[in-house]
Amino acid sequence: MTDCVFCRIVAGEVPAHVVLETDECVAFLDQRPVFKGHTLLVPRTHVETLPDLPAALRDPFLATAQRLATAMQEGLGAQGSFVAVNNTVSQSVPHLHLHVVPRTKGDGLRGFFWPRTRYADDEAGTYAERLRSALS
Repeated sequence: MTDCVFCRIVAGEVPAHVVLETDECVAFLDQRPVFKGHTLLVPRTHVETLPDLPAALRDPFLATAQRLATAMQEGLGAQGSFVAVNNTVSQSVPHLHLHVVPRTKGDGLRGFFWPRTRYADDEAGTYAERLRSALS
């Protein structure tokens, strides 16, 4: 879909800090992360919500999410991760995306209030590289 920003990122038309690409999925840093390293995982094909995800993509999508959750700890030194999907409500882009957010004890994240932060100049590239290293 030409009007979907995530489809355009997948197609390479919109720049993003990509941390992982598979035949089925692309993962890239969120531009307004909850915590630095916050990654979005999207299927390459345009799918709007989790219930719309074709059966053939369920395992590859979840397997990639598992790899990203592990990379948060190995690549960023996080103690764990928060993994979430919004369906329609609070879904800022109508393309299925799974959030993988690095977590540490006492980081201040409570419930579903997601404060947002910003990367300093070229800091996103450093975080993307650390995650790519952990994923390789």
